[in-house]
Amino acid sequence: MTTRERPTLEAVAQRAGVSRATVSRVVNGSTTVAATIREAVNRAVEELGYVPNQAARSLVTRQTDSIALILPETANRVFSDDLFFPAIIRGVGSELEAADKQLVLMMAGSAAGYQRVERYAVAGHVDGVMFASIHGADPLPGLLARRGIPVICSGRPMTATPPVPYIDVDHAGGVAAAIQHLIESGRSRIATIAGPQDMVAGLARLTGYTDTLRDAGLPPLVAAGDFTRDSGITAMRALLDRDPALDAVFAASDLMAHGALQALRAAGRSVPDDVAVIGFDDFDISRYSDPPLTTVRQPIGEAGRTMARQMLRLIAGDPDVEPAIILPTELIIRASA
Repeated sequence: MTTRERPTLEAVAQRAGVSRATVSRVVNGSTTVAATIREAVNRAVEELGYVPNQAARSLVTRQTDSIALILPETANRVFSDDLFFPAIIRGVGSELEAADKQLVLMMAGSAAGYQRVERYAVAGHVDGVMFASIHGADPLPGLLARRGIPVICSGRPMTATPPVPYIDVDHAGGVAAAIQHLIESGRSRIATIAGPQDMVAGLARLTGYTDTLRDAGLPPLVAAGDFTRDSGITAMRALLDRDPALDAVFAASDLMAHGALQALRAAGRSVPDDVAVIGFDDFDISRYSDPPLTTVRQPIGEAGRTMARQMLRLIAGDPDVEPAIILPTELIIRASA
């Protein structure tokens, strides 16, 4: 086979040592093929760079008018008090509904969940796949893209081969504005409760914090969280133990900031007189916390709508889909800082 020839089902079958029909069943998501054979076929697909012929497959499956939104999280996390998930789902859903498309919500919080999602998408049950809340070097976006399935992500993937388009927000710029506001307000012992470091949002927000403090000649003070309220409480207690004189904290999510407020109140610290607090998200909780929370607003709903619009363009074969769209963030000043 020359470098210009497109790998065929027959070539995959020969490499895997199985029949063409078996390859076809695996590629189309059949669950009746033995696991060892499926692994051999998938390995041959990866090695040869085989991409299903979408035009040929559409003769069998036709367009489904359904698009998947995959959340690599457990159901408990998705249906918790984290308002990111309903916001992104509403944004995606409203745009797809306007286009007369069906949203298929799928969660993949385990290895079995990943396999189920992969089988479902490869079998042609959806016309495209959107991802949100990606952790680490998730291989699934790149794997599906290599299978010829339109893929787009909310949040820049840490790695994907081939690269897939994504929608994100200006995390570092928003955090820089928050830290600069604290510095200009006279705060000099500024701590942070960082988000998960296996997520681009967590990494980018921590980078915005450390870079801004370095430029101002101030030392960082970091405690780890996971975007939940409980982690904010635990991290704030740890920060107070490490530096009882700290006078400000930036939390990488509103829920962690709300937890920090609880911990500070329990420790007898007044906000903002003793310690200023800033969050990130601008969820409803920020307006109704005590005191109301200064926060960095990120347009999650608009990110969902933009991701859905880009997906519709991908499905339509638009060759000019932007590889990346970065939406602006905005510092919203309230009483906590």
